[in-house]
Amino acid sequence: MGLVSARATGVVKRLSWQRAYAVRLFVSDVSMVVIAVFGAHFVWFRDASVELGTADAPEIRIGYTTISLLLVLAWMVVLDIFATRDHKVIGSGTLEYKRIADATVWLFGLFAILAFLFRLELARGYFLTALPVGFLLLFMSRWAWRQWLRRQQKSGAYVSRTILLGERNKSAHVAKTIQRTAGTGLDIVGALTHAGTMAKGPIEGVEVLGGYSDLLTAVDSTRADTVVLTGADEISPDDMRRIGWELESRSVELIVAPALTDIAGPRIHARPVAGLPLIHVSYPTLEGAKRVYKRSFDILGSGLLLLLGSPILIAVAIAVKRSGPGNILYRQVRIGRGGKEFGMLKFRSMVQDADDQLESLLDAQGTSNTPLFKVTNDPRITPVGRFLRKYSLDEVPQLFNVFFGEMSLVGPRPQRAAEVALYDDAAHRRLIMKPGMSGLWQVSGRSNLSWEDSIRLDLYYVENWSLTTDIVILFRTVRAVVTPEGAH
Repeated sequence: MGLVSARATGVVKRLSWQRAYAVRLFVSDVSMVVIAVFGAHFVWFRDASVELGTADAPEIRIGYTTISLLLVLAWMVVLDIFATRDHKVIGSGTLEYKRIADATVWLFGLFAILAFLFRLELARGYFLTALPVGFLLLFMSRWAWRQWLRRQQKSGAYVSRTILLGERNKSAHVAKTIQRTAGTGLDIVGALTHAGTMAKGPIEGVEVLGGYSDLLTAVDSTRADTVVLTGADEISPDDMRRIGWELESRSVELIVAPALTDIAGPRIHARPVAGLPLIHVSYPTLEGAKRVYKRSFDILGSGLLLLLGSPILIAVAIAVKRSGPGNILYRQVRIGRGGKEFGMLKFRSMVQDADDQLESLLDAQGTSNTPLFKVTNDPRITPVGRFLRKYSLDEVPQLFNVFFGEMSLVGPRPQRAAEVALYDDAAHRRLIMKPGMSGLWQVSGRSNLSWEDSIRLDLYYVENWSLTTDIVILFRTVRAVVTPEGAH
């Protein structure tokens, strides 16, 4: 009786925090939408009671206050239709943001169609203010709630107590992936393998609780509310169906982890065929429309940043010039898309002829034959250069590389030819995209990351690119620059 009560308590806690978090998001979404819509209303119409009519029936007048109320209501309905508060997408990844963007675009299109059909004389500026500002506020509020959720999860709250079920090596891969990724919301409390407790040692620090037949006992004893099936040949389809029924009776979630590594949601498409949940995996492509979208985003983004950041460019150039002899800009040969060389621009942060000293410094610290050629406590960096590097100001001239098409705002880390020469076959896939000013590795630890982790993050980006991912990475880049870690 005690075990059943403990298990029920675990499920109740999961359902409780999921509902509570969804309510918080709902209240936050309403607030952001109201601020955006009625803020645009005030900007365009002030306190005046403005009405609109139709070309066919000018005697029918509708106040913009009513339009604003309808827009707020429609926006909240659309956010709900697109499941933007579903517990399976909140907290990590880009799908939550993508659904918010899709809902906003869909709402904009809906109102445009209605205005055209009924020939409503809507103020375009009002909508062109409310919808983009609303999306930005929703994006920022969801990001803020995500940071709050991460802090709660670090203290052990707002997590799903999880058991891994499957072969030892497959469970080890899943456990390692979950443990190294922040914000999954999964707290692994045990594992079940074919050999059970007869196998020696834990799995990636996770205790082995028994064999497959001990699943329900383990769920009850650990108060688990989630089971992740990592893969096992010994579990037949009939066994899998029975396990699903038994977990359903306990309101325990069942998650199946397919043997697909570093593949994001947009590339995975489930298709039921004759009762089989088949998974279709799309191959990564950056051609046609996708390439046009990314290039347009780069041109507009870099152009705007160069325009707004021109005072900073001038101030940094003056500081570099006064820091010592040498050019203001430093042109470094890097490898770009398809293995083509290009000159990456930086503000000079080192003494003159610093490249001539690199080999001897790497030999001195014993890292001349390893990737990521970084010199620890580099004596070549000037005092001004150290400040520029800390806040990534030395990278700003790369906006010119982006504008002229040699780089992208977001992409894999640009590397030297000597580093590329150390690539294996997998690492060479980084070169199918332009290198970026920022990327997953920059916002995930920068130089504190190992070579393997840097390559893994860059490959993940290349394999799963989306415009939403670029926007999220740029947003995270601002935080990484303001609170720098691992910058050299």
